[in-house]
This record gives sequence, structure tokens and C-alpha cells, in this order.
Amino acid sequence: MKLTRTADLWWKNAIIYCLDVETFRDANGDGVGDFRGLAQQVDYLDRLGVTCVWLMPFFPTPDRDDGYDIIDFYNVDPRLGTLGDFVEFTRTARDRGIRVIADLVVNHTSDRHPWFQESRASLDSPYRDWYVWQDEPPADGPHGVVFPDKEHSLWTRDDETGQYYLHRFYKHQPDLNVANPAVREEIARIMGFWMTLGLSGFRVDAVPFLLETSGQDDAGALPDPHEYLADLRQFMTRRDGEAVLLGEVNLPYPDAMPFFGDADGTGDELTMCFDFIGMQSMYLSLARRDAGPLARALRERPPPPRDGHWATFVRNHDELTLDRLTEEERQEVFAAFGPEKEMRLYGRGLRRRLPPMLDGDARRIKMVYSLLFSLPGTPVLFYGEEIGMGEDLGNEGRLAVRTPMQWTAGPGGGFSQADPERFPARPVPGAYGPEHVNVAAQARDRDSLLSWVRMLAERYRECPEFAWGRYEVLDVGEPGVLAHRCDTGDGLGDGMSDGVKVVLHNLTDREVRVELPLADMDEGCELADLLVDGTTRVSADGTASLSLDAYACRWLRARRADPSR
Repeated sequence: MKLTRTADLWWKNAIIYCLDVETFRDANGDGVGDFRGLAQQVDYLDRLGVTCVWLMPFFPTPDRDDGYDIIDFYNVDPRLGTLGDFVEFTRTARDRGIRVIADLVVNHTSDRHPWFQESRASLDSPYRDWYVWQDEPPADGPHGVVFPDKEHSLWTRDDETGQYYLHRFYKHQPDLNVANPAVREEIARIMGFWMTLGLSGFRVDAVPFLLETSGQDDAGALPDPHEYLADLRQFMTRRDGEAVLLGEVNLPYPDAMPFFGDADGTGDELTMCFDFIGMQSMYLSLARRDAGPLARALRERPPPPRDGHWATFVRNHDELTLDRLTEEERQEVFAAFGPEKEMRLYGRGLRRRLPPMLDGDARRIKMVYSLLFSLPGTPVLFYGEEIGMGEDLGNEGRLAVRTPMQWTAGPGGGFSQADPERFPARPVPGAYGPEHVNVAAQARDRDSLLSWVRMLAERYRECPEFAWGRYEVLDVGEPGVLAHRCDTGDGLGDGMSDGVKVVLHNLTDREVRVELPLADMDEGCELADLLVDGTTRVSADGTASLSLDAYACRWLRARRADPSR
């Protein structure tokens, strides 16, 4: 069946850019990024090719977990601006054709939130069952500490009432009780409030944790958790039929698929799920210089619902988790990209950015971002990736990669005119600091990573097959090369559809030659390169022979050859 592309499904070929307002750009000179500074950089995001901005939490917070500990879901942290500043930013972004989504962090609140302060005050408090309380931690309750270096239990005893409260994350982040209808109604109100002010959807934090109710006395009050997720989606869609729910679901493919929703192919829960399995497989392939793990993940990845999609990424705001790899595989990646203990987190992930992991090898770095934009799915960038920012291992935990954006050379990196001592985090020191890595210098350099990413974004938007088409991993006889084909329509046939793209990536440090199997093509066809000039003829037996330099990438469009040549 031929797919129909429609602007209503804008997320299918969006380019999403994740940023933290407080570390992006400071407009008032107090040392903290703000919405006014972000609004001033909307044109930069537009030139980069961004079509959707994902905002990390910007709500009032004690800031004990970088904003993920919220004390007011209906306001902007005063350090970052006002509700008016937020609205002006979303209006400015929409004027450039950029939608805005934000983190929906409703698995928990800060322990300083008025709801929790009321809840812990008395066993008879009207807010008591807004959180999960037990006389003793239940044996059939949830298991698995998220931050094992900081917490040793999911339950903490509160001296006020002598009961224990549940916290899947830190003890200062008590879990909300989604089995309570009042809590579910409040979450819908929060969504409706921010959508009215301009949001086009949400990235839903910690989805499996949000829906889990094991060990709760009132778990039976909650319909099937997936029914609740479907209710949220329906509420959002009633407010805005084009809005999205992008879910953080780090589970194996068979376990992640139910979060898309019903089995009839339409999807009525999450609009998109992050492809954590593909990401982790990619790093294993990079470590081995062998395309096998990534190729296997792509072959095993189930197709999303007709109106849903997978979101692909190289890096995000958390640690680079490797928890879905085996212990041996994880150690391979650690050995290649995190050989020192301080580079790792919780024994399951890396707190590094890509360029330092690849020793600054520009060829390899550019090849990885070519993978990001050409793999089937919606590409998601984390701020600073486009210029090759590094990490600061002197920061605690995940904060290693959440450093100020580097706009220009100099002590403050163009982030702020204030003394860097007042910044949320110091600028990255050393070879990846602002003096060496910044937007201003790369914007003028045609060979820079920024210019490369801009070009990839432009080509991606010219290749709807990546977002809308079917894909197939090709066997080219070279284990170090990932080759895949994306096409739309009914195939080539005599009409020679223009909806066929063939993509190759050489993950090795040596030149290789490959034979592409293209059974439905013949010598009347050729492959035109979209990244560099040149074409490759298809032979009479339906194969095409190509040479790839070390870490090379090729995006090829199939077309009818000009018989006059």
C-alpha cells in the first residue's frame, strides 16, 4: 500500500532539538540561561534545520535534580523568565515553523511541592493518597533502584506519620499515585494548561515507572495502565490533533511496542518511542567496527503504528545508557569509549559526549551523524552536538554533558556576559572548550561539523523515504559496512519510482569495496550521490559496485540513467 504523506503527521520527518533553557543562552546577564535568550536564538535553530524544540524542565524547582524535582507545574522558574517570556518564545518559534514540546515529569514531584507537604502532614490529609504510602515496604512492590550510588531503597520512612513513601528516583522525589483519579485529572490539567500557552506536545519522562502500580493498595482503582496512557493521548488530541507524546521507554522491542497502543496499526498511546535498542547497538557496532549489531537491531525492530514513529538519537541529556547490552558487550563499549572509571555511571552507562569518545576523529564523528539522519526514524539532537561539544567530567553524574552552550570563543563562550562563576555549570575546559569549539567559528567554515549537520538536515528533509518509506538492511559482503535501502511507492518497476534511497556507512578505519544487491534494478539505472558529486551505474545483473574510504558515508538516489552518457 502506498503511504500518504500529510503535514498533520509533522513528527514523521521532524528534526527534534533538545535543550535546557538555563544552559542555552543568557539574555539578562545574570549567568543563567533564560527564555529571552532562547528566543533570540530561534533563527539559529531555524538555519540548523530544527523543526521541533524539546525543552527540558523549566518549572520552579529546588534544583536538586537539575529541574526534574518540580514544586509548581503551572509556572516558569523565575531564574528563566516569566510565563510571558515563555509564550513569546513559543510564538517566535512557531513563526519560523518550529514547534515546541516539553518534558512532562509527572512520575514524581519534589518533596517540597505543596502537594507533598500537605500529604505528609497527616494520615487524614486530602492529599494523602496523591502519593504512595505504606506501613512497611511491600514485598510485591516495584524493584530496582534507579540511582544505586545515591539510594539503597525505593521506600523512605517519613517521621511525621511513621509510614513509608515510594520514590523510584531520589528520596527527595516522591512518586505521585496515578491510581488516584484526582491525580490523573491534575496531570490532564497540566497538559491542557501548557498546550494553551503554545506547546505542541510532551516528552513523557520515565513512562514505565509512571504506569507501574505494583504493591499499591489502590492499584485496582487504575484501569489497565495502557488505557490510562490512551486517555492522556485522547485528551491531548482533543486539544490539538497535531500534538505528540514522545515517550522515554527503555525496554526491549517486544516490551516497548505496547506503549504505542492498539494493535490495529493506528496507535492510540505514545506517538513516538525512543529507539534505545538501536542506539545501544550502534555503539556496540562502533566499538567493534562491525555493522552486525546495528544491522541486527534494525532487522528486529518492529514497524511502528501507521501514525507513529521511532525516535533515533546519538546522545541525550542523561547518561548514555548501555543497560540493554549483555555484560560482555557493555564492557566492550566501556573499553572503547569509557576506559576510565570516572567516564562511567552506575556501571551501566557513559557520561560522555561523542567527539571525545571518538578521539576527535572528524571523519568518524561526521559518519555517526550521517547515520542519525539516514536511519529510519525521527532524528533527535541534544544541544551542542551540532558543533561537537565535549563533556566536563568534573561535574557530578549526568551533569557532565549539561554544560553551557558554546557560541563564541572566550571565557564565557558567548553564553553569558556574567562571571562564569555564576553559570549553572562551568564551560567545558580544555580541547573541547569554547576557545576551540564554538558556533561562530564553525558557521564560517564549510568543512566544520556545524556545516555538515546543516547539510545533513537539508538532505534529510529532501528524502521523505527515510521517514515514510519501508526499509531493508542489505547484505553487501563486508561486515564493517551498514547498507540499507528505503523506498516508498510500489517499487521501481518500469516507471522507476523516484522514491528509492540506498545508504552506506563504513564503520571501519580502512577502505573497502562493496557490491550492492539491487535485484529490481538494471543497467538502465544509476545511483546519484546526494552528499558529494558523482553517480554509480547499476550493472545488467542488478548490482552496483562502490568503494568506500575509511568512515565514509554515501546517500544514493536511484534514477534512470541518461542514455546519452
